[in-house]
Amino acid sequence: MEVRLDPVEHQVHGTGTIRWHNRSQVAQREIYLHLYLNAFKNEHTLFMRNPAGAGFRGGGTPRRWGHIQIERLFARELGRDLWPDADRHSPGDEADQTDLRVPLPEPVVPGGVLTLEVQWQAKLPSLVMRTGFHQRFHMVAQWFPKLARLEPDGRWAHFPFHRLSEFYADFGRYDVRIDVPEGFVVGATGHQQGPAQQQAGRVVRRYLAEQVHDFAFTAWDQFEELSRPGPAGVQLRCLFPPGEQRLARLELEMVDQGMRRFSELYGAYPYDTLTVVHPPSGAGEAGGMEYPTIITTGGRWVWPLLGVRFIEGVTVHELAHQWFYGLLGSNENRWPFLDEGLTTYATAEAMEAWWPNGSAVQAPGLSLSQLAVQRVAAAEVWNHGPIAQAVPAFVSGGDYGALVYSRAATLLATLGRVYGPEGLAKAIGRYARAHRFGHPTPEDLIAAVKVDLGAAAAANLRIGLFEGGWVDYQVLALRSAESEPAGGVFGDPDAPSPAPRIEAAFAGYATILRRGTLAFPIEIALHDADGHVTTAHWDGGGQRHEIPYAGASPLVAVVIDPDHRVLLDNDLTNNLRAGSRRAIAPRVLTHAGFAVQLALAAVAP
Repeated sequence: MEVRLDPVEHQVHGTGTIRWHNRSQVAQREIYLHLYLNAFKNEHTLFMRNPAGAGFRGGGTPRRWGHIQIERLFARELGRDLWPDADRHSPGDEADQTDLRVPLPEPVVPGGVLTLEVQWQAKLPSLVMRTGFHQRFHMVAQWFPKLARLEPDGRWAHFPFHRLSEFYADFGRYDVRIDVPEGFVVGATGHQQGPAQQQAGRVVRRYLAEQVHDFAFTAWDQFEELSRPGPAGVQLRCLFPPGEQRLARLELEMVDQGMRRFSELYGAYPYDTLTVVHPPSGAGEAGGMEYPTIITTGGRWVWPLLGVRFIEGVTVHELAHQWFYGLLGSNENRWPFLDEGLTTYATAEAMEAWWPNGSAVQAPGLSLSQLAVQRVAAAEVWNHGPIAQAVPAFVSGGDYGALVYSRAATLLATLGRVYGPEGLAKAIGRYARAHRFGHPTPEDLIAAVKVDLGAAAAANLRIGLFEGGWVDYQVLALRSAESEPAGGVFGDPDAPSPAPRIEAAFAGYATILRRGTLAFPIEIALHDADGHVTTAHWDGGGQRHEIPYAGASPLVAVVIDPDHRVLLDNDLTNNLRAGSRRAIAPRVLTHAGFAVQLALAAVAP
């Protein structure tokens, strides 16, 4: 592609060649093009009229509209321009133009090639939902005619641009020349090839990217820049507003640490560069997004000083997307949790490894973990439907965020805590390595979990994803009383024996209840009046379990899951039951402290 940015009119003029291979087993008589930028064309597009995005991001209306206009779509092998015969609206939606069918005058047979020469103009909107401009800052994303992915069975995976949806595409080779006015700094997908070429007050840079499914770039004449070498020779680069060197250094450090960890866990980062973009004030909608080899962050300089790890979190989160879905290419429209849920889990796992006592907030008098925050959001939507559903099925942006990000991550974290963190790391690593560039589905993730964590873990994962799985453990009752000699006659009635010796001074029981469709094995701590603790195990089978008690002093309290492994437990307040308030020993209260931390997480920034 050859593209020219006009920063005054906020337009991109583009020409390019698309070489497409029919790798399916079915002859194709049509192709589908995603024209995502048309989502911002007017108030009647699917994106703009869909209220489900409220409560997530990008809920506003652009001050200036954007769109994409194709001027030519010439098929070399067919010898004609296909654009005059293309549909003018998305299937079944006359008001939307983000998903267009282009009929072919002759079929492309399996193994055949179609070469398209395309010319278009993209009018960028004022910044909205990842793309657009703010003053002279430009984030150019979803800006070119993009082929939908053809599945191996010959079905086109195409869809209109829903407000909550992200993307799905084939991997390919992108060779792009970007022409900008002199003085504009550019960050883009891929690696710059050779020095920039200057001519007539403009600068042309060429970028090459192999095995990527998208291409985005940013351009601004106020960017400052920091670079440093990263793991395995990867060149790390940060573009940031003037005066924000402290944030840039922090973000580069997070990328360096994260790339080392994720490469070890999920397979080596395969590209030779990664660019971090921190958008300027007023351009927040460009932040918090991922593209191949380029990510955008966000946040104010004061947050790290306050102990709020927002900037660290968003940087690591967007970096993790280079694996999920960057190197996997899962369908973000059909299975959004495969990128956002796995990425949220990977982010929390990494940050809790680095900051065990405050991975989300670490301030005087308040420490919160990433998983505590995610658990609160997950608990709010326990009965709002399954995690594994297509984007259009979510009833609101709030549900989408809580289910796809928080509940999916909390489900994975629960599997790791219950069945073993090493096994979960192996399972996700197995999934990520085996399906690199392979467009995996949820079944591939479940299969990997079954190998490394076992059938029970895989069954719980399936229920948690597809059936809205939930669980609530409760201490239903506890009782103990002083043991008394057994009544009756023992032995020969004519020469009775003494009653059997009392083995324990006190005897009783605890009754545990499990509600819900998930069944995790748990530990139960039985506390006696002398401060001794006895631990019992329940495999979680059935709905009720009774634990016998025998001890030297009364049973005074019972705590379910004292190590807080089942983060999906709906209600932590019923995990503790005591005979009386005075009976609760200090050690019991430390076990209950986690519930307090989770309550505080609900009001965290």
